Amino acid sequence: MPAASHTEQEPAKPESGPASAPHDPVIESERAHLVESRKFLGLMRDDVLSLEALGGDPVSEEYLKAALYQRAEALKDLPDTPLFFGRLDYRHRVGDQDGDHTQDSDGTEGGGEQFHIGRRHVHDPDGRPVVIDWRAPVSRPFYRASQTEPMGLARRRRFGFAGGELTAYEDETFGAAPAAATALASQPSKIMLDEIERPRSGPMRDIVATIQPDQDDIVRADADQSICVQGAPGTGKTAVGLHRVAYLMYAYRERMARRGVLVVGPNRAFLSYIRNVLPALGETQVTQVTMADLVADRAGLRVKASDEEDAARIKGDARMAEVLRRSLWARLNAPAEAILLVRGSRRWRVPAHEISRLVDELRERGVRYGAGRDMLAHRIAHVILTRMEAAGEACDDRTHDAVRRTRPVRAAVDAIWPKADPVRVVYTLLADREELARAAGGLLDGAEQDALSWPASRAGRGPGSARWSAADLVLIDEAADQVERTASLGHVVVDEAQDLSPMECRAVARRCETGSATVLGDLAQGTTPCATASWPEMLVHLGKRDAQLRVLEVGYRVPREILDFANRLLDQIAPSLTRAASLRHDPGALDIVTTTDGGLGDALRVVCAEAADRPGSVAVIAADDQTAALSRALDKGGLGHAVLGPAGRHRDSDGGTDGDRDRDSDAAPGSVRLTVVPVSLAKGLEFDQVVVVEPASIAASGHRGPHRLYVALTRAVSRMTVLHARPLPALLA
Repeated sequence: MPAASHTEQEPAKPESGPASAPHDPVIESERAHLVESRKFLGLMRDDVLSLEALGGDPVSEEYLKAALYQRAEALKDLPDTPLFFGRLDYRHRVGDQDGDHTQDSDGTEGGGEQFHIGRRHVHDPDGRPVVIDWRAPVSRPFYRASQTEPMGLARRRRFGFAGGELTAYEDETFGAAPAAATALASQPSKIMLDEIERPRSGPMRDIVATIQPDQDDIVRADADQSICVQGAPGTGKTAVGLHRVAYLMYAYRERMARRGVLVVGPNRAFLSYIRNVLPALGETQVTQVTMADLVADRAGLRVKASDEEDAARIKGDARMAEVLRRSLWARLNAPAEAILLVRGSRRWRVPAHEISRLVDELRERGVRYGAGRDMLAHRIAHVILTRMEAAGEACDDRTHDAVRRTRPVRAAVDAIWPKADPVRVVYTLLADREELARAAGGLLDGAEQDALSWPASRAGRGPGSARWSAADLVLIDEAADQVERTASLGHVVVDEAQDLSPMECRAVARRCETGSATVLGDLAQGTTPCATASWPEMLVHLGKRDAQLRVLEVGYRVPREILDFANRLLDQIAPSLTRAASLRHDPGALDIVTTTDGGLGDALRVVCAEAADRPGSVAVIAADDQTAALSRALDKGGLGHAVLGPAGRHRDSDGGTDGDRDRDSDAAPGSVRLTVVPVSLAKGLEFDQVVVVEPASIAASGHRGPHRLYVALTRAVSRMTVLHARPLPALLA
């Protein structure tokens, strides 16, 4: 970006080119501060690396080594990433971190403090800050100050960068007369807009330099507050969720580090796309998983099959929790005989009817299955100890534990309350039609039970050889929680949440039962059979009915022309949603190209070749069953590209695969600029340019086809070409 001068009363206007920058004293001064800051960051990292892990024992020493390593990783300099992006000049000295202000001792203006705002805190060898973390309270005016509410600022400066080099600055002064303040408030920052519009390729970038006030409110919300964000494409909801994680890790570090933070994404392509955001903000201890991997890891199984839509919808229904509960608790047996315990010369007897009463009391308490089994042994031991004490024997905790572990008590508990394996519980339910009918009676009708029941070919010889689906693993996770409580984390972020089934919501809810959640999504982009119709309904399943609903209505990435075109579908797919308005306006952003069936391949090659001459990433998005033919068409024209495959293979145009990637992963687009993307994997991704092929075919791909089309039409952040031979869907035409 060219260098910018600044005037006293209005934001800076860029000059003609970068040649003017070297002799600008402000640019030179700020560049010197940048060099100095990078040197100090390096010294901070060297200090950490020089420390020895001197623990009192080998285990403590390993913990210290891990902590030092993580700290050193967080202090790594990223040469191509600006170390700071703004500066705040306060009118007075900052009194404390809460933003109170005091005048200098001489009472003059201009004696305020200056703070460079960046992605992490940097201090000099004497401990004086040279860069302030964007999450610190003193940094908040960078995002929230306005001409009507300056928050103590005299000036806000934004910096423009080319890679890691500072090339421009732009000043906004505060304290002008009301008329001038109104004029200033209506002028958006050009540096900020240029940063938003900057072409991208590869993984997602952070938006720390361009967070808007409505986004900042969500990012800095209290750790105990759960928030649901409804955001149209391009409104930054994913970035907001990730920056909220970074803020919580800063403001509540001990609490979040102790309890853990989890980010749940829709697929591995999406996780690969966002993987660099948190590390760039200095946070490396956040777990990022897909829903399938989250539940699969707990069960130790992998997805080997997919369900028909009807089966997936029923397995995702909240009624399945009760079906599983019935099947699990049906394993309890009535006591067949009394317990007779011999200790020394005495015999102690607990009759069967008394054991039955203990079992009934535990069931009425609503304890989990595994906890109830443990408690039954303790209850039986307590009954026996009560009688021993009544007979004059001295008893203590050791006596209680000894009685609980005796063979007669353990045998009785095993017979009455047998151990339960969650995998076996679900396997039996799906593979045994009679067991399913018994557990689902009155909850699921015959047709629904038929849709759930496995054929023998899918059941295999046992759980290990069964062909499990993603929805099956969610059922196992539910059964596992009914046996033993799932550990709750400090905070969970779930993206594309509108696609979660009620049972998947319950899986997320278990992991933030005593923590908070950030729920991100867009009802218009619900593409799964179980996609939710309303946020309040979904929040009930998540156990967060008191969560605040925030709506992001301003798009910062998708040009107005593209968003308005896609919004035509909202009357059909989400009539209750407010149409988002875009901050960006580009008359050339949308192009509709009509061709013939026989000329589709030629037209695609022409469009992609033209796109390759423009900067940034390019994607061809089409119905899943069309991607192979489109890839062959690009091969024919010698256009190098990658294919984002449904099975997760990231295939280059020469037919090879990326051997460094997990065979089961959904790989994100890498160094190849042109990527063919099945519409089922497009959600959450962004590309500078997008070619949407045959919208009618996408709209016809299942009863959620129009929602998939809306997703495809909102992936471009600079330019979109709609290429079609078939007539466009009516709402688009």
